Amino acid sequence: MDRRKVCIFMVLWAMAHLSSPGHGLRALRRTTGGRRGAGLTGQDANGVPLRRSKRGWMWNQFFLLEEYTGTDLQYVGKLHSDGDRGDGSVKYVLTGEGAGTLFKIDEKSGDIHATKRLDREEKAYYILHAKAVNRFTNEALEGESEFIIKIHDINDNEPRFTKDPYTARVPEMSDIGTSVIQVTATDADDATYGNSAKVVYSILEGQPYFSVDPETGLIKTALPGMDREVKENYQVVIQAKDMAGQMGGLSGTTTVSITLSDVNDNPPRFTKTLYEFRVPESIEVGSVVGVIRAMDADIGQNAEMDYRIIGSDGPGMFEVTANRSTQDGVILLRKPLDYERKRQYSLRVQVENVHINPRFYSKGPFRDEATIKIVVDDVDEPPVFERASYVMEVKEDAPKNTAVGSVSASDPDDKNSLVRYTIDRRTDMDRVFNIHAGNGSVFILRELDREENAWHNISVIATEFTNPRQISRVPVYIRVLDVNDNAPTFATNYETFVCENAKANQVIQTVSAADPDAPLGGHRFFFNLAQEAAGKANFSVRDNKDNTASILTRRNSYSSLHKSIYHVPVVISDGEFPMQSSTNTLTIRVCTCDREGNMKACNAEALTARAGLSTGALVAILLCVIILLMIVVLFAALRRQRKKEPLIISKEDVRDNVVSYNDEGGGEEDTQAFDIGTLRNPEAIEESKQRRDIVPEAFYPPIRRPVLPPTRDNNGDVRDFINQRLQDNDSDPTAPPYDSLATYAYEGNGSVAESLSSLESATTESDQDYNYLSEWGPRFKKLADLYGGDDSDRDS
Repeated sequence: MDRRKVCIFMVLWAMAHLSSPGHGLRALRRTTGGRRGAGLTGQDANGVPLRRSKRGWMWNQFFLLEEYTGTDLQYVGKLHSDGDRGDGSVKYVLTGEGAGTLFKIDEKSGDIHATKRLDREEKAYYILHAKAVNRFTNEALEGESEFIIKIHDINDNEPRFTKDPYTARVPEMSDIGTSVIQVTATDADDATYGNSAKVVYSILEGQPYFSVDPETGLIKTALPGMDREVKENYQVVIQAKDMAGQMGGLSGTTTVSITLSDVNDNPPRFTKTLYEFRVPESIEVGSVVGVIRAMDADIGQNAEMDYRIIGSDGPGMFEVTANRSTQDGVILLRKPLDYERKRQYSLRVQVENVHINPRFYSKGPFRDEATIKIVVDDVDEPPVFERASYVMEVKEDAPKNTAVGSVSASDPDDKNSLVRYTIDRRTDMDRVFNIHAGNGSVFILRELDREENAWHNISVIATEFTNPRQISRVPVYIRVLDVNDNAPTFATNYETFVCENAKANQVIQTVSAADPDAPLGGHRFFFNLAQEAAGKANFSVRDNKDNTASILTRRNSYSSLHKSIYHVPVVISDGEFPMQSSTNTLTIRVCTCDREGNMKACNAEALTARAGLSTGALVAILLCVIILLMIVVLFAALRRQRKKEPLIISKEDVRDNVVSYNDEGGGEEDTQAFDIGTLRNPEAIEESKQRRDIVPEAFYPPIRRPVLPPTRDNNGDVRDFINQRLQDNDSDPTAPPYDSLATYAYEGNGSVAESLSSLESATTESDQDYNYLSEWGPRFKKLADLYGGDDSDRDS
């Protein structure tokens, strides 16, 4: 607001306030009851004369315009005391809110001025206190009085909206006058004075779509049929102006963003009237055949659609569902396709909105239809079995190569290729069955046993001849039928005893039977005593006709000293064909019992039987003990063998070794030390042979083969003898594991030269004279040439 407007406003304010009689004077001067003895003005009810009392101060409110823009200090008012004679002895003091800072008083004249521009919106009034004191004595001339300086408002604040911008939504196709949103603006000016805070609303932008109420700020639709699909967002500018919208009023604006929300006012429509898809016949059930699409201009749940098949030449073959994320129609396969049976399908599909608004029924049906053509392509298919599985039966006593049943498969393609049958050996590891490759007949390769395996589950493979990669499988379940080929036996191992004081015909045991066979009508067992024991039996067997039998005594007393154990042969037979029977032995111990028949003691043999150890079990335990003892003995022998100390310490020492036994022997009469006759007679069998390189101990006797007596042909042939001895030493288990030197002092029989051993010679090689070798004949000529020459010849 400029200075001219402020001045006009101040003049108007002064005229308004000064028009009240005596208003300014009361505010500025102290009034009295008359200086000249003005006294009684009347009487009270009791007739007491009334006298006007003297008053010191009379205060009114001071008014001050806000936002003063003048250059001089703004004059507020004047304080004056009747005691002020103008001689300067009176001093005016101002205290309270803003005293000394915002408001300043002239101590002598009492004039009050505002030192700063004031804003009513910050503080509307100030409370101050004034008093008059003697300047010299500082004595109060008047009592302290309170007065108020009220800030007078001017229109210096424009209206402000509570939000900027506003956002709102309104459904499309709304009727005229539909409320959208209400905006609010506030004015900081004084609403109780003038029109400075009176706000009026108007629309600056947004016509002709919307309107606003000038007093409430409520925005409404102003145009019918606004379509979201045509225009979705609108920007509306609203103005708020004070001074009741008059000229000179201040204003503020805000923006309102209005969005049209969607309603289901558009039906779905297919993008095409005919869809065509091609799929191979080998496609699996549940697979996607194709996707169809319908368009809907709406959004969100208003665009949700349902698809369904309303007509088809292949009922139940296909299904269409809606993809909720894309709203597409997905066609799924529900039954297997077969090119050879049907090569093309035709469907009629309908699409419809899920959420329909009845308000827009007039816009037509919210559905659409389309035709779908599905073409099936041919593929090379594997053979197809006539059944999904086969169940066959065969008796367990059926001979080998017996046919159990047959499977059949065919090529579903037009070429109708031949089929070859095989058994998946992973399902028949024992090769119990086989199949004819051409006709699919299954037959037996091995004997069957129902009690071992009552069912056989195998897998048969069918393969096309023209395309071996096309294979199919089928499970075959073969049930082995029972044949009565097992005899019944005792159901358990019974431990039976009879008391020595037992009475005749007393039941001492009830037995039952078990049979691994499974007859159709159930088991029926028959019990009786073996024929060979019937004549001299001490016990009898009574068939209870319920697959059990009772064992009864046949005499009054038994003696454990006479016989402690009885073996009762019980014959159990079944009622099947062919009948099977077995003889089972029931062992009965004779024991000492009390009067109630409770066992007190049995003999040692009976106790052994009571422990449940049969003869076979005892034999097995005994064999185990013997084997353990043999292992211990063998282990000890091996440990002793490792402790042998060979006389030849080092295997690397290949020089001649002289072994000293320190044993003089007993001479020729000592026949225990060494039998010299063995060397002279090779036919003698050595009972024992002692090793000289280890400490003598017991060992395996060597194997000696007979030596042929010397004849003319073999006389002197030492080679065979040496070879035989080498063979004997090689096969000797007591031979040391290292190289050794074996010396054989055998020279053969009938040698003309007798012994050639150098051990008998008392001279050294240098003292020997070998000239006599030339006298022994042509057989020793070679030796004579080597040794018989002169030394000079040898040296040369």
